[in-house]
Amino acid sequence: MMFSTKAEYGVRVMVELARRAGAANEAGPRDEARDEASLGEGVIPRDGAGLGEPISLAEIAEHDGMPLAYLEHLVARLRKAGLVDSRRGSRGGYLLARPAGEITMAEVVEALEGSIAPIECISQAADGSIVCSRESDPEHVCPTKLLWTRVRGAIVRTLQDTTLADLVLGASLPTGATLPSLEPEPLITTGA
Repeated sequence: MMFSTKAEYGVRVMVELARRAGAANEAGPRDEARDEASLGEGVIPRDGAGLGEPISLAEIAEHDGMPLAYLEHLVARLRKAGLVDSRRGSRGGYLLARPAGEITMAEVVEALEGSIAPIECISQAADGSIVCSRESDPEHVCPTKLLWTRVRGAIVRTLQDTTLADLVLGASLPTGATLPSLEPEPLITTGA
C-alpha cells in the first residue's frame, strides 16, 4: 500500500511546523514547571502553551523543496480538520492548533487522504465496522476480508500510536540511531 503525496507532503509540513514551534520555545524563556519533552533542536510543550510563531508556507516550501500551490491545498485540509491555525498579515502564516504530542498521524493522514483502506473494496461503515463491497449478497463471504481488515487495523494503530512529537524526536536523532519499535516485546518464558 502506498500513501499519496498528499500524506507525504502534509506530514512533512506538520513536522516542520512542530519543529519550528519547538525551536521558538527553546529560544524563549523557560518555565521549569511546564511539562516539556526535549527534542534536540527545540522543546515541544505538552500543555498547549507556546505553539510557536506563524510560519509562511513559502518558507516551508522553499526549505523542503515542495510546490507552494500544492502545500496551500493541503494546509486548507489540515486547517479544516482543526490541526493547524492561520494568522493573517505581514507576520502571518501557519502554526499548530494543538501541541505536537496531542496530534496523531492518524488525524493528519485521514484529514489529507480520507478513510484509510488498504484496497479499494474495504472501507469503514458509519458504525465503525469494516465492510467489503464485494459482500453485497448475504450468501457471499469475502475470503480475503480478514487479511485486509488486519492490514488496515495495523496501519491505523501505527498511525494512532505515532504523534507529531514522535516524528520531531525521530528527526533530531543522530544518523544511525534507532527508534523504539511499536511492536510488543516477545515474551520470554522459563521452563519453571
